Amino acid sequence: MSNVEIVEVLTPAQRRVFVDVPNVMYKDEPNFVPAFYGDDLSDWDPKKNPAFEYCEARAFLAYRDGKVVGRIGAILSHRANEKFGKKRMRFSQVDFIDDPEVSAALFRTVENWAKEKGMNEMHGPLGFCDLDREGMLVEGYDRRGMFITYYNRPYYNEHLARLGYEKDTDWVEYLIPIPDHLDEIGQKFQRIAKEVLKRTGYHVVKVRNRSEYKPYIRKAFRLVNEAYAPLYGVVELGEAQIEKYADKFIPLINPDYCCLIVNDEDDLLAFGVCAPSMAEAMKKHRGRLFPLGWIDVLRSLKKNDTVDLLLIAVRPDLQGTALNAVVMDHLYESCIKNGIRHAETGPQLETNRKVLSQWKMFHLEPHKRRRCYHKILDL
Repeated sequence: MSNVEIVEVLTPAQRRVFVDVPNVMYKDEPNFVPAFYGDDLSDWDPKKNPAFEYCEARAFLAYRDGKVVGRIGAILSHRANEKFGKKRMRFSQVDFIDDPEVSAALFRTVENWAKEKGMNEMHGPLGFCDLDREGMLVEGYDRRGMFITYYNRPYYNEHLARLGYEKDTDWVEYLIPIPDHLDEIGQKFQRIAKEVLKRTGYHVVKVRNRSEYKPYIRKAFRLVNEAYAPLYGVVELGEAQIEKYADKFIPLINPDYCCLIVNDEDDLLAFGVCAPSMAEAMKKHRGRLFPLGWIDVLRSLKKNDTVDLLLIAVRPDLQGTALNAVVMDHLYESCIKNGIRHAETGPQLETNRKVLSQWKMFHLEPHKRRRCYHKILDL
């Protein structure tokens, strides 16, 4: 008989325990980087997360002898199932000790709920939307993570295989070295960018402060809806979600690290945004901004040698016109100017040839890989 107890997360106190599980489990792991603690709390609160307009979700904790030994979230995205013609339940934010009894109890709980809801397949790790963390780490355990990605140990994948889960798709992440001068790569980007802007008449937005970014950030997420629509698991962000993510992104924006390309009508055609790595600050404060975490986060945004590439998008009808070279030129020169020595991409779908091809000019290193698993359920 199993001595693992599964408890559903129903109270604010339980939600805090749920969100803090990886911070406790990986407190001595140097490559683990926490997410924003407050954001994770809000994600599981139906009153604060607009995704609950089209999602149902439950979260569970695993206990043994009164001690937390694992967690798992379950998300039923009706919008995703309608778009892709599937009956899938997503699992999310899953962590567990290296004990098959614990992982089996967690996944059995979510699979049972999936069957109750008429679902015939599981997949994940995925979030409420594509801007949430996704994918289980399968390569790169010895590399420092990012606050926008999960960290897990190798045994997680062994447990999923034992439970009947198989690969559905992979994401890859790249580390890009940045020189201390405008090298041949930078000069090529500069030349292409000038030619593109001259030929099209488009221009890069000149912004003096963060407040001027707000209307463009909203446009950026609407552009994300268009550009990312064909990708794996992506569903359109609603207006309330756009407001939510715009408010989250604006504090991270530095004009040096944001490129917005518009036409004469001020329509946003392409953009790219990155931010100095907050990994050390996030780790030091376990993802908490208060009471003192915000001080170190601000310091990391002002002085750093690494940037995280957060988002890049080009309007679908303009993809293939080299607008992305204008974005790359802006960000590359800004990184050199600010003493940045490394840029790290977020997860890139291994099947997204358009995005992967934009890195071919760089001497980059594919240093992490993460996986979305799926399983057909026995009904």
